[in-house]
Amino acid sequence: MASQLIPVAALLLGSAFLLVAGGIHGLLLPIRGAVEGFSTTELGLIGTGWAAGFVLGCLVVPRMVRRVGHVRSYGVMASVAAVAILLNLLVVSPWPWIVLRAFSGFCFAGAAMIVESWLNERATRENRGTIFSVYQMVNFAASTVGQLLLATAPAEGFFFFVLGAIFYCLAILPSALSTAQTPRPLKVSRLDLKKLMANSPVAAVGCFIIGNVNGAFGTLGAVYAQQIGLPIAAIAFLMSGAVLGGALTQVPLGRLSDRIDRRVVLVGVSGAAIVMGVLISLLNPHDPYVLIPMIALFGGMIYPMYGLTVAHANDFAAPDEFVQIAGGLLLMSGIGTAIGPIIGALAMEHIGPQGLFTFCSGAHLLLIAYTLYRMRRRPAPSVDAREAFQPMPLLKNQTPETVALDPRADDQPPRGA
Repeated sequence: MASQLIPVAALLLGSAFLLVAGGIHGLLLPIRGAVEGFSTTELGLIGTGWAAGFVLGCLVVPRMVRRVGHVRSYGVMASVAAVAILLNLLVVSPWPWIVLRAFSGFCFAGAAMIVESWLNERATRENRGTIFSVYQMVNFAASTVGQLLLATAPAEGFFFFVLGAIFYCLAILPSALSTAQTPRPLKVSRLDLKKLMANSPVAAVGCFIIGNVNGAFGTLGAVYAQQIGLPIAAIAFLMSGAVLGGALTQVPLGRLSDRIDRRVVLVGVSGAAIVMGVLISLLNPHDPYVLIPMIALFGGMIYPMYGLTVAHANDFAAPDEFVQIAGGLLLMSGIGTAIGPIIGALAMEHIGPQGLFTFCSGAHLLLIAYTLYRMRRRPAPSVDAREAFQPMPLLKNQTPETVALDPRADDQPPRGA
């Protein structure tokens, strides 16, 4: 295994620095924005800015890379992301933060795509699964470390803004010093809604709804915790706990979906998320030792849903269509991720902090209703006709190049063919 990873060690290190910076940046802004008196809607729009910039980056950066190359493009992406987080420190105002967050989302998507294209270039049919799995582990660990760093010092002041900028700059070094061959052009996703709906309506609609929920919780979960009075350290552990919960449940739920109709698993997980959200709303726990495990269970339900819907779509896709279908679903979820924080923020302003979970529960109820409707219209494929479930990274960190790196993409024709 070590012999397979040594050639990509520098790329994994650069990705780790990038994800540490992203973890700091993503959690710092809603916490600091709430301290500065930003409204919940303004904080939600910061999350919308990130998602909009991220989707735009997935569409635009491949064209930039074709013009100036991978190394230069990556250096620009990481540098502008560092400038953006420092400008967040210099200009503490909601609307500039929304714009700057869009820039950081754009740059993060571009930098991640370039790293993943390098990894994809080094991956073969024999080692692709190993590289993809280790890449997921590195990203999860680095993102969690970035979030947990906020538990070490107050969010006020300049420390975490400067620390995030340092990690963005460190992310440049491994690729700048690498002698690796320049990869082929980056993958560009296209949204063919008609084809997505024809392939799997549950996956297309499901990814949009899941994007709404994940975008709302990922942006406003920290705001909810702050509004109910949790200290900053507890908020960092709470948001990390949600991600950890998703990481721990993804494989068991995926393996279960290999044995039965994946839509049944999706309905069950959505129902469990509703139960957990209602319990959090009704009990309204303020003790971190009670709330953090409950949020971890909630995260254990919401974060694996995207992987389940992609696997369900892949069950109906032709062997050479995985990248196209999964890339389209990624854009559908990205649109949802941009919308969710706005609706979630409005729910919190009208209902209170618990409005976040009210919105999430309502979205999951819609997902259950639509999935049950589709189950009556279309039978599940036989177990023998399905490909095994493949764990996937967090939705917010996925790009079209993540899809191309996925072991299920082995059946795709070469890019440019």
